Amino acid sequence: MDTGYVYDPIYLEHDLPSHPENAGRLKHILGTLESEGMLARLRLLEPRPATAEELQRVHTPAHIERVRRVAEAGGGHLDLDTYVAPRSFDAALTAAGGLVRAVKAVLAGEVANGFALVRPPGHHATARQGMGFCLFNNVAVAAAASLATGQVQRVFIADFDVHHGNGTQDAFDDDPAVFYFSTHQYPYYPGTGHWRETGTGAGAGSVLNVPLPAHVGDAGYAEVFTELVWPLVERFDPDLILVSAGYDGHWRDPLAQMNLSLTGYAWLEQELVRMAKHLCDGRILFTLEGGYQLDVLAYGVLNSFYAMLGEDTVADPVGGSPRPERPIGTLISQLKEMHSLN
Repeated sequence: MDTGYVYDPIYLEHDLPSHPENAGRLKHILGTLESEGMLARLRLLEPRPATAEELQRVHTPAHIERVRRVAEAGGGHLDLDTYVAPRSFDAALTAAGGLVRAVKAVLAGEVANGFALVRPPGHHATARQGMGFCLFNNVAVAAAASLATGQVQRVFIADFDVHHGNGTQDAFDDDPAVFYFSTHQYPYYPGTGHWRETGTGAGAGSVLNVPLPAHVGDAGYAEVFTELVWPLVERFDPDLILVSAGYDGHWRDPLAQMNLSLTGYAWLEQELVRMAKHLCDGRILFTLEGGYQLDVLAYGVLNSFYAMLGEDTVADPVGGSPRPERPIGTLISQLKEMHSLN
């Protein structure tokens, strides 16, 4: 069965060239996938805009209307970090709808897995507010849509962006049907994601936050996956895995101070694909979040496609970090105790 990708030119029309999250990011990804011969191996899933019903499972009508008004007025800012261009509302609708399209394609058996190459990104957007470069929360909209089909009872969301996905956690904090897992540099924007945040009410225990100090590197991330993620995802037993894929944890990214290499990222992607094969018939979808060093971003996405295609190929033209890695054994022990893994 094919591996799919979601793309539409509208995603390039959400653009502010002076901003770190600009259209050049996606152009560079597409150029690299083309030059490496990957696009020809994939099935294009043409997106459509998210419906009002799909968006309103996650966002308030007032927030949706605000984004529309700002775009129709010629653009502006929702906050100091988050811009709206004249076509941003259409792009954001089609980004959220693109991931819903991919989810439905996987559930229908049209493709085995895939990557939504969408923008603007989404994991910081809350019910009432766009923030952190994000307008609508694409992965949350898709998770809610998958549950609404009745074909899915439990969704596991893995977020390896260097920033905590506060909007995604907020959307499902009290929902036992969604498990949210995040590795993120801490304390760092947006300041959320402490390890004591584990879900509330009926969702207690359905959040795993791994707030990492700077310079952790490949070994630390591998320890997180081996000691924490594998036992918790097996305990949760999802029907679908969604991945907020941010490549700003790389040691060359200009916006953070982590120590991951492309080889380290590829290992995380391969592990997530293995989890999906082991637990939910391979049903896994990645969606684009952060990553601001263009070659790292593009090769990170390329390696995710190798993983979904079942290949061991890893493209890493940049190499490993020259900085020493920081151990996190104490944090791992705290989290194992918090989540009853001892």
